[in-house]
Amino acid sequence: MTRGGIAAHDAPPVWAPLRFLVSAPWFGMLAAVLLLWEGPAALESRWSPVLLAATHLLTLGFLSMVMLGALLQLLPVVAGAPLARPGVVAAIVHPLLVAGTLLLAAGLWLGDATAIRLAALALAAGFATFVAVAVRALWGAPVREAVGRSIALALAALVVTVLLGLALTTMLGWGVALPVVKAVELHAAWGLLGWTVLLVAAVAQQVVPMFQVTPSYPLWLSRPFAPILLGILLAWSVAAWWDLDALAGALGIVVAALVLGFSTITLTLQLRSRRLAPDATGMAWRAGMLCLALAAGAGSAGSFLPQPVAHYAIATGVLTVIGFALSVIQGMLYKIVPFLVWLHLQNTVGGRVPHIKRILPERPALWHLRTHLVSVALLCLAAVWPRWFLYPGAAVFALSNAMLGWIVLRACGWARWRGSVD
Repeated sequence: MTRGGIAAHDAPPVWAPLRFLVSAPWFGMLAAVLLLWEGPAALESRWSPVLLAATHLLTLGFLSMVMLGALLQLLPVVAGAPLARPGVVAAIVHPLLVAGTLLLAAGLWLGDATAIRLAALALAAGFATFVAVAVRALWGAPVREAVGRSIALALAALVVTVLLGLALTTMLGWGVALPVVKAVELHAAWGLLGWTVLLVAAVAQQVVPMFQVTPSYPLWLSRPFAPILLGILLAWSVAAWWDLDALAGALGIVVAALVLGFSTITLTLQLRSRRLAPDATGMAWRAGMLCLALAAGAGSAGSFLPQPVAHYAIATGVLTVIGFALSVIQGMLYKIVPFLVWLHLQNTVGGRVPHIKRILPERPALWHLRTHLVSVALLCLAAVWPRWFLYPGAAVFALSNAMLGWIVLRACGWARWRGSVD
């Protein structure tokens, strides 16, 4: 079964990607609980232990969890690169990522070197297993258009991100001396701009036209965007490491301009959608692209600040991680989860199967999205006025993750359906 360039017959077993997607919202809820526990003191500095722990619960436990789960489906189905034994890969990688994320968050929060060491081992093993299997699949597969190449470059950025993260764990877990500020900035840039933005851009080329009924991305953007962004990010990294401040500042502005261009073109395509009214996924992508544009502008302006104040850096982080990345990925969950379940039922159950909209109705998705966007606004305000807005922002964020967790679990319950539809 092939739909619009998507080879559905190559899909992995349904529970291979779903185990990652089901887990993700609860890491977001745990991050919110940590912020509620610590209170306004959590946002006094971007180096506060609880903020570092919450950030990694979101970036590893939510973002990377969904992204790896989605890649189990996208690599064979969209990029034409079937993974060897995807069920076994999921059974190995998922528990390692869960354990590593929890141990790292605990180690950062409590200052426990042993937990950080164990986290480094678990995360290194999990990511190495996934990347090795994915690279082998991509290497032997015919690359379909620009999508396969963009996914490969995103995986390369993931490798750099993980290596930088492991280097930082050697400082925290084993006492190795490192230039910590530089290493953290590089780690964050490669994780958010390399791994996350590149993968979102690769996926957008398929899912925005397909799910949101828009024109295709222009070839002058879709083909060169990933290699150009990765190349400039590499040049910026070299300049930042060697303290070439003027060059690093200029390259940072170029990176921000590229990201702003991607978000602007995506928004323009969405405005040309042939849908009569945007659905929850379309609205989530619009909100995410707006937050990405704001974060790119803030990041470009921040390059002129020698020492960005805490609230400026934290607000930019909220826009990037929660406003952009979580919004877009949650919007995709509204489509990916019911599609996976529906495809599974098509392949296993005779007769008619439930419609995708019945598996995951639009109304709860819209209510969840509204709650999430309120939490983004409140958490941005909390970055500036934590005493007034930290508690309501974290509480609403916890609620939005609980809502998403329930929505995903309810949709996954249909995978065990064996009846017939009237």
